[in-house]
Amino acid sequence: MTIDENDFFRNATMRICSSLDLEIAMWRAMQFLKDFIPADEMYLHLYDKGLGAMRTIAGATLSEGRKMDRITPLPQKVRARIEEFTGISVINQPELEAGFQFMLGYYGRPDTSALVQLLEVEGQKLGALVLLAQGCDKFSETHARLFSLVKEPFAIALSNTLTHQEVLRLKDLLADDNRYLHRELLHLSGDEIVGSEFGLKTVMNMVRQVAPLNSPVLLLGETGVGKDVIANAIHYSSPRKDSPFVKVNCGAIPETLLDSELFGHEKGAFTGALSQKRGRFERADQGTIFLDEIGELPPQAQIRMLRVLQYKELERVGGTHPISMDIRLIAATNRNLEEMVKEKHFREDLWFRLNVFPIRIPSLRERREDIPALVHHFVKRKTRELKLPNSPALARGAIDRLTAYDWPGNVRELENLVERALILSQGSPLTFDDLSRGKEKSSVSSPAGQEGKALNLDAVVSDHIRKVLEMANGRVHGKGGAAELLGMNPSTLRYRMDQLGVPYGRKSAR
Repeated sequence: MTIDENDFFRNATMRICSSLDLEIAMWRAMQFLKDFIPADEMYLHLYDKGLGAMRTIAGATLSEGRKMDRITPLPQKVRARIEEFTGISVINQPELEAGFQFMLGYYGRPDTSALVQLLEVEGQKLGALVLLAQGCDKFSETHARLFSLVKEPFAIALSNTLTHQEVLRLKDLLADDNRYLHRELLHLSGDEIVGSEFGLKTVMNMVRQVAPLNSPVLLLGETGVGKDVIANAIHYSSPRKDSPFVKVNCGAIPETLLDSELFGHEKGAFTGALSQKRGRFERADQGTIFLDEIGELPPQAQIRMLRVLQYKELERVGGTHPISMDIRLIAATNRNLEEMVKEKHFREDLWFRLNVFPIRIPSLRERREDIPALVHHFVKRKTRELKLPNSPALARGAIDRLTAYDWPGNVRELENLVERALILSQGSPLTFDDLSRGKEKSSVSSPAGQEGKALNLDAVVSDHIRKVLEMANGRVHGKGGAAELLGMNPSTLRYRMDQLGVPYGRKSAR
């Protein structure tokens, strides 16, 4: 029978290169080769020089292909024979080939003929392909010639498979590293919600309610209250916790670059767009995007944002095709968006879509009971970051001074104050004296009606508290009491009144 070698090569190659799964490719090849070569089985071996063993990674019969991972340890003389082997070998009498005889004996397969083909790419030995047939003298030189034609396709298929497996391995390593880095970043940025059982208890209850859902969340609160920490808690408590969490500070991106940063751009969309770029929204696909300072968005970006929220799709700058998105949006602002809507500085329809589930985070002065725990947390963390040998103790009265302060910068101001105190302390107890000095003024401008009389800050505060006490008929706590009118904790107010010498209760009566 005359065989067209070109036609044979083309058909064999199509089957060999039809799958990255070697066992499938080998089975398809066996289905084709059976009409030309009397083979029963095919195996693919890799020689592991370091182990001194043969690793069988795939096999196929006429009925199936299977993935394998079988290691056969080899004697020294067999290893030497394998390392010097080149080309193709026809083995019709196994007892005449020491290396092959060992392999057949190891697997209990005597009286078997074989065609053995070395696979190599660019001079590098990759492995060997073996065809087996039960019995002796099964293969001829014609069979060996046909088998040699599939050497390059099988070598390329093996090389591609090994490369593909390495890519998958590296992908798994990258995913594992990414999960580890996410955990580390979460820990560094504040995975511990200090005050979750006290001042932030209501906030954390709302977080637990909304985290499992896909609804947009709007975080409201003054600068420094920890909106980013709450955003972290929402994302990492949600089903999207293993997907991207992309943070964007809308106020930190120049207006001219905002569209490109958020929505991406196509190559040539504008001067300097030398390549296609994915925006922050695309990078957050399947995950969460956190837009901080969303009140700083310019009108044009607000329009594009509205489309993303309404249709779950976007278009890159310069693009013409919509890109579908699956994202969870968390927005945050320290501005009054309702007032901005009334003043036409923020789109009303965007406000309605953002304000699905608003969470107001209280300021630090509204949760003074959390200050001791926060101080302990920051002292411990900053001691570690500054690589100090030990955490300094707090001086007597330090917590009282911190609790009485109004904290215009909230938790961020407290964190910075602790770090500054640790740097200045040199191992001595933390006093926070600079806080009390910052509260004092040597003199103030004479207010109207004081006829030039200078007033100390404590005197002004004392006078104000006395007036509020009069309005509250001398009551400190309870509804309509001075503490409620001043927005303070009653215990904190009493402590401050004791400091200033303002009488109350029985002291006032005396």
